[in-house]
Amino acid sequence: MPATITAFARSPDRGRGLARDMRVRWALEEVGQPYEVRLVSFSEMKEPAHRALHPFGQIPTYEEGDLALFESGAIVLHIAQRHAGLLPDDANARARAVAWMFAALNTVEPPILENRFAWMLERDQPWYAQRQQVLDDRVRVRLAELSGRLGDAQWLDGAFSAGDLLMVTVLRRLGAWPVLDEYPNLCAYVARAEERPAYKRAFDDQLAVFTTSAPDTLTGKGLEKNGDSSDV
Repeated sequence: MPATITAFARSPDRGRGLARDMRVRWALEEVGQPYEVRLVSFSEMKEPAHRALHPFGQIPTYEEGDLALFESGAIVLHIAQRHAGLLPDDANARARAVAWMFAALNTVEPPILENRFAWMLERDQPWYAQRQQVLDDRVRVRLAELSGRLGDAQWLDGAFSAGDLLMVTVLRRLGAWPVLDEYPNLCAYVARAEERPAYKRAFDDQLAVFTTSAPDTLTGKGLEKNGDSSDV
């Protein structure tokens, strides 16, 4: 039986490939594994049945036989370890790819998320402009460091790996904010990843969910009230 993952029934990312099930979809497409998707509503995510899979009531989850996982990074790592295509065969290169996975989620993503959520939820506050400058600087520090390390290479460490997959999904969270344009090699890096056939299949599948759901329910204020912005 194919693995089953969960995703938003009405995605707050408006089909832009930002919800965290995109990471899992992309990983499964890269390794050529079939999967099924169970769509859950915001209310269903907080019910006992879903919390048995994800104790924090978020998405995605992953079920395969008697194995149930939560956290997108852990799920991608499991997929990469079980199927060829996302981790190198060489032990040292494999360890470096895993390090980049952790770097994407633990070092690069936090300042980006803090910045974007501040803009979404706090921009009407009188102190926002001063705080935003600090948050912008933190993002630029990380992007400059990443840009310097990538240099002219296509991928972070040799061939495309799960580390690149997670890093690109993190960088895409910058959305329309033009700060990424300050680092042409990072823009090219993201664009290369988006041209991968596996990425395109995953993106199209996630977009299809949005186009069949009711878009008028997907407002930023609605997310704020539901307390689910952290799931995107």
